[in-house]
Amino acid sequence: MNCILVDDDEMSRRLIEDYASRVDFINLVRSFSNPIEALSFLQNQNDDVHLVFLDIEMPEMSGIDFLESSSAKPQVVIISSKEKYALKAFDYSVTDYLLKPITFPRFFKAASRAYERYNQLRSPFDDDREIFIKKNNSLVRVRYGDILWIEAMENYVIIVTSHERFTIHLTMKSIENQLPSVRFKRVHRSFIVNVGKIETIEDNVISIRSNEGRKTIPIGKSYRESLINELNLIANK
Repeated sequence: MNCILVDDDEMSRRLIEDYASRVDFINLVRSFSNPIEALSFLQNQNDDVHLVFLDIEMPEMSGIDFLESSSAKPQVVIISSKEKYALKAFDYSVTDYLLKPITFPRFFKAASRAYERYNQLRSPFDDDREIFIKKNNSLVRVRYGDILWIEAMENYVIIVTSHERFTIHLTMKSIENQLPSVRFKRVHRSFIVNVGKIETIEDNVISIRSNEGRKTIPIGKSYRESLINELNLIANK
C-alpha cells in the first residue's frame, strides 16, 4: 500500500518514517514538510498513492485545506496534537485520527485499518491481493493469484500454491470465510478451488494445472449447480 507523509514537524516526520519502515504492508513513497508540494505530487500520482498521513496544523496550508483542495481521494490518517479538529476531520471520512505523541501500537492499528479498507476496495480478481499464512514460527505472504486449490485433510487444510504447499490447523469453513467467495469456490466438502485456475470442467471433474502436473478435483453433487451458475455469471460479464 503506497503512502505519503505530510507534516511540517521534523521530529514527527522522523518518528512516522521509522514506524512506517517497520510495517511490511506500507510503502512510504515520499515524506513532505510542505503541504503544497505534497498536494502537487498527489495530483500527479493520482491512483498510485493509497494513503496519506496528514498533519492538520501546518503554516502553509492546514490539513483541512489540504483535504478540500485535493481532487485525488486516497485514504487519510490525520496526525494532530489536539482533539478539537477530530469532528471536522471525520466530515471528510478520514480513516483514523492520531493524537501526538503517537505510539507504535497506535500507529500500527491505524495502518492496519487503512490496509483492511484498501484490500476491501480492490477487485477480488486482483492477483496482487494477499493473505498471510502461518508457517512454523513465521507468517508467509501469499498472493491470491498464486493459490490453486485448498484441500481438507482431517483437522487440517492444505493450501496448494504455484510455489509450495502449506498445511495449517484450520477448518474448511474457516478458510472459506476468509477468502473472497467470488474467486474461491467450494466445489466439494473437501475442496475449494481458485476459479481463475480452472482449465476444464468435464462431467463432475475439475482440471487444474500445477507444477506437479494436472490435478483433477471432484465436484460434489450439491455444489455443481451453484458452481456452474457462478461460472456462467462470470463468463457473461
